[in-house]
This record gives sequence, structure tokens and C-alpha cells, in this order.
Amino acid sequence: MSEKREKLQEILGRLETERDELRVKLGLAKLEAREEWQELEKKMDSLRGRLKVLGSEAKEASSDVGAAAEALAGEIRDGFSRLRKMM
Repeated sequence: MSEKREKLQEILGRLETERDELRVKLGLAKLEAREEWQELEKKMDSLRGRLKVLGSEAKEASSDVGAAAEALAGEIRDGFSRLRKMM
């Protein structure tokens, strides 16, 4: 497994753990937080898809996919931060 893929897999694992913790607290959140949550879930699915592509893409293309996946992971982290502030 490439170093970038391993790094992204580790990031995904941390994000999934964080997501699971937030899911418990979300039951008490407002509608606005629920809408944010739904968007973040879509982004998590997209990140999973990009990680799958990284395993099958040519080396040149995997660099672009990896960079996009890292940016998406950053968006998810920022969204989790916004959710915490709402709670």
C-alpha cells in the first residue's frame, strides 16, 4: 500500500471514530446541525470512494486523487468542528 494511501486510510479511520462520537451527540442537535451532518456524510462517502480509486489508479492519476482526497478530509474535519460549536 502506498504511503499516501496509508496516510489517508489513517485519516479516514480517525474521522470515522470522530463521526461515531458526534453521532451520539447529534440526537440532541438542532435541525441546522442535522443538515450539516447529512452533507458531511456525503463527503465521507466520497472520501471512501476516492480511497478505493487510489488503489486502482495509475501512479500519475493517484497523485491528483490523493490531493483531492486530502482536501476533502480537511473539509470534513472543518465540518465536524462546526458541528461541535453547534452543540
